[in-house]
Amino acid sequence: MPMSRIRPKLALLLAAVPLLILCPLLPAAEPPWLELHSTHYTVITDAGEKRGREVALRFEQMRSVFAILLSKERLNESRPLTILALKSDKSYYQVAPLHQGQPIGVPGFFLPGEDQDFIVLNLFEAEPWRAVAHDFAVRLLTYNYPPAQAWFDEGLAEYFSSIRIDNRQVELGADPELQPTMSEDLVGNQRETQPPKSLTELLGAQTWISLPDLFTLKHDPSTKNEGTHHTLYYAESWMVIHYLLHQKKLPETGAYFGLVLNQHVPIEDAIKQAYGMNSLQLEQAVKDYFHAQTDLQLAVDASRQTNRDPTNAAPSGEIDRFPVPVALDDSTITARPYPEGDARALYAGIQIRIPERRELGLKTLNELATTQTEADKKLEVKQQSKRVGEDAEQLPTDAIGNALSHRILAWDHIEHGEFQEAFNEMGDAASLNQRDMWVRYYLCFAKYRMAQAKHAEMMGLANMMLDLRAVLEWNPEMADAYDLLAVAHNAGGGSTAAMQSERAAIGLSPRDERYYLHLAEIYVSGKKWEAAGALLDRLKSSDNPQVATSARDLIAQLSSQKKYGLATSSPGTTQPKLEEQKTPFDVLDEEAAKRDAAEKGDQPGSPSDARTTKFIKGRLVAVDCSKAPAAVLTVRSEAGTLKLRAADYKSLLLIGADDFSCDWRDRQVTANYKPRGGTDGDLVSLEMR
Repeated sequence: MPMSRIRPKLALLLAAVPLLILCPLLPAAEPPWLELHSTHYTVITDAGEKRGREVALRFEQMRSVFAILLSKERLNESRPLTILALKSDKSYYQVAPLHQGQPIGVPGFFLPGEDQDFIVLNLFEAEPWRAVAHDFAVRLLTYNYPPAQAWFDEGLAEYFSSIRIDNRQVELGADPELQPTMSEDLVGNQRETQPPKSLTELLGAQTWISLPDLFTLKHDPSTKNEGTHHTLYYAESWMVIHYLLHQKKLPETGAYFGLVLNQHVPIEDAIKQAYGMNSLQLEQAVKDYFHAQTDLQLAVDASRQTNRDPTNAAPSGEIDRFPVPVALDDSTITARPYPEGDARALYAGIQIRIPERRELGLKTLNELATTQTEADKKLEVKQQSKRVGEDAEQLPTDAIGNALSHRILAWDHIEHGEFQEAFNEMGDAASLNQRDMWVRYYLCFAKYRMAQAKHAEMMGLANMMLDLRAVLEWNPEMADAYDLLAVAHNAGGGSTAAMQSERAAIGLSPRDERYYLHLAEIYVSGKKWEAAGALLDRLKSSDNPQVATSARDLIAQLSSQKKYGLATSSPGTTQPKLEEQKTPFDVLDEEAAKRDAAEKGDQPGSPSDARTTKFIKGRLVAVDCSKAPAAVLTVRSEAGTLKLRAADYKSLLLIGADDFSCDWRDRQVTANYKPRGGTDGDLVSLEMR
């Protein structure tokens, strides 16, 4: 072959060699959205896996640092927290709350909810988690420290918000309001987004609030302005905590709160008893400690230099430096693709919780509720199979709509008292994702809220308790689920079980006064008049107007309760029963029956796989416990006699009784059961009437 024809082909072949070598080395494209799970938190992000892991690690580190401050080995996470970490300014500012008509100027915000909490971060900014450190600390205090006064909460949160953390060390103790918020512009240059402010200057220039007055003041949320707390109240609270921490006086502080809040000792006397000095002496000790912190003033002076380099931190005062309590190697963080439809639904779900963003969020959710991309359908099927195992049923690929959007819309309807609409949305969500425990929890919450709104008894107590138990198996630290379970037990007459559940809720969230109100109602139901009266006497002065009103109403009823033993109800209201009816949620109960049958070893495809729950009203004739813990109950009704088997009577769901008895005879009962044949079945729950 002529050389003139060989050379061009050889040149093309040689040119292709580098491409063949390089192509296998090119990284695979990351999915646009990722879901990352650390030990305690969920992060949803569009900024890539590396940044997502950094966010999850920083929150695990901050959580561990807070546990060190409180000298606790473990902390409660009594309400789930999801962190939405956005890579762009635009995405962040379209979801951020507004201040005077403009999006807030800080790179992160905390959004609490009655069901779950959210944090939203702008990853375009440096260290955006520092913007939410104050609220993050208050959240952890709520779930892990007994009720305290406002100065303690805000002072400790302000101290914690000075945190700086990286992969090697933690810094705490600087002036939290001193450092400006830094970020990069579009070409990568550092820019200062807000001028530095200093609590140190406030304390040096103003007359301090007397300690008795500081300890009496209530926190005013209106003083918070876009993340800054540049007021004397915050400054002095911060310095008192600074002193107490560094002088190791937190145990004395706990004793002080016990005296003031539980024993109602006057503040001056409580200070003397707890700290061994009067308020003037304690105040002077704090002032002397403050003036001894010369580095704090040096930090202020350095920050005011006109030619200072904003990328260099000024001296930062009395700082504690110690190795990070959680390193990257210590933290288990998993990542997986997150459906784009779910990401849009989550984003819109946060918008609807912010009043000025709600309409836009609802528009997006309603669009998603009726459409779903083919890619998202396939991804949901794949992820569902991974979550529930190889033998799990797959999601229907021909389902229409986005399950998460239906669930979020259901919550919004519950919040606005639109219960039928909520039930419809939950039914749609359940048909798309039958294993979503949030749907089960929302169903229980909706039943409770509807009964409150209609001044009626809750419907479906037995199924409600089963659902709540399933939710608590999924999330054993969910205080609100324990509280609802206590309310359901109390409504069904099981005051002992109700008390156990309510105490579990209080242990997980010791500051929620609703739980104490429900505990008082349980005391009343159990005829524990003195305990109820003492608790209600404290709650009638609550800062929560609903709790205070309910407490005063219950106090007014106590005399009638003691005399006649009447059932607890609000004055002037009746307690009609809501009619039981088949709802879209029956699909959930059928799925639960299938799982129960599978766990008992029933063969797939047998009739027990798809058994529906039936009920019978009749007379309990006999109980056979000869094969304990199994029991066989003989129940006679107009339709005939049934033999109902309980595999373990100790774990049987009871209504109207605290404990199962093998000696029951001649008792009116209502039983929920799964039929096995014409004359026998498996007992699900038993109500003593």
